[in-house]
Amino acid sequence: MANKGPAYGMSRDVQSKIEKKYDDELEDRLVEWIVAQCGAAVGRPERGRLGFQVWLKNGIVLSRLVNSLYPDGSKPIKIPDTPPTMVFKQMEQIAQFLKAAEDYGVIKTDMFQTVDLFE
Repeated sequence: MANKGPAYGMSRDVQSKIEKKYDDELEDRLVEWIVAQCGAAVGRPERGRLGFQVWLKNGIVLSRLVNSLYPDGSKPIKIPDTPPTMVFKQMEQIAQFLKAAEDYGVIKTDMFQTVDLFE
């Protein structure tokens, strides 16, 4: 989570491969699905990998997404009134999402790790 300078050598090659794999069309489909599932209140991210990452990073959109899969009265995640600004609170919110997703039936090997949204 430290500030990083430009990548050189192998680091640049790895970063380039990651960026080439990013699918803008898939991002659009995911945003549309999340908004349809959760409602317009979740907003929309800025286009691109970084905007999508920032949109999901505090865990609120992810929490609303998993809560939308359950009937009223049995929501697995408590969503704070104000989005968390402290990194450890954001990571805690994401960890709650991951736990709820696993309880819902998502296979652990198919999930990301909390730090993936921060790196």
